[in-house]
Amino acid sequence: PTETTTPAIAGVVVSALTPERPMRLCTIHHEGREQAAVVTGDRVVPVRAINAWLGRAWPEDLFGLIARGLSPQIVRDAEATPTWLARSAVRAGPLYRHPRKILGIGLNYRDHAADLNAPYPTEPASFMKCDNTVIGPGDAIELPPQSERVTAEAELGVIIGRVCRRIAEADAPDYIAGYCLIIDMTAEDILQKNPRYLTRAKNFDTFFSFGPELVTPDEVGDVLALKVGTWKNATLHRENVVANMAFPPDYLVSFHSHVATLYPGDIISTGTPGAVVIEDGDVAECRIGGLGQLANPVRRAQG
Repeated sequence: PTETTTPAIAGVVVSALTPERPMRLCTIHHEGREQAAVVTGDRVVPVRAINAWLGRAWPEDLFGLIARGLSPQIVRDAEATPTWLARSAVRAGPLYRHPRKILGIGLNYRDHAADLNAPYPTEPASFMKCDNTVIGPGDAIELPPQSERVTAEAELGVIIGRVCRRIAEADAPDYIAGYCLIIDMTAEDILQKNPRYLTRAKNFDTFFSFGPELVTPDEVGDVLALKVGTWKNATLHRENVVANMAFPPDYLVSFHSHVATLYPGDIISTGTPGAVVIEDGDVAECRIGGLGQLANPVRRAQG
């Protein structure tokens, strides 16, 4: 496709397509607020520091960076900025708080459908989540009083990078800004009462953790080779390879672009290899080889 551009940033032309240089971006809690940062090895460089040092005008939140169009120039700027923080010394936040859309995909691995004794879908079984569910690494998953059986599900997240409408599956990579880790939650006992209760079962506060990094496709390589694992209390519950999805990431992007226009920062949570029941005091975790790990403690909400 023809490359399009967005306005220059202090002389930098920013491409709306996926950058040719691999990059990892994150959001950190720093200076009393959540702000975007570039990951360079074991260091993170706040975008705010890049702007101050080099006179740039990069958006200082990750959602804004995605909307503007990711550019490899920001990595070069980060490497030229002497102000940095140790990755291990900063607390990561959710990549951003307010995506326009979060699309979840149910039963995308055949083994998971068998676990639930559910009929295997012949088309993506998608649902919507709201931004009140968003939390980040280390934030507590709160078990609601209305549910006695909540499950956590490790998933690969796809982050849209360009306005995307009615595209072919072969073109989907041009619209993907990057990938991330996700832990999705379900109030399973509510859902089991009636499948029409899916929206309620999926949308309690704290029921969607994502991060800790946005990893661009060039950094990921073959997404179908990624191994996704649901862990609880440092013990593996279920693991599978993206290649075993019924509907792989590129297909999901194309399919949903024919349903509704996808916008920069929209998230597709591609389904879990297995859901694990979580209880007060547990730690739920998503691990994806090459992308990292995402962990959240679990507590029972009061009132």
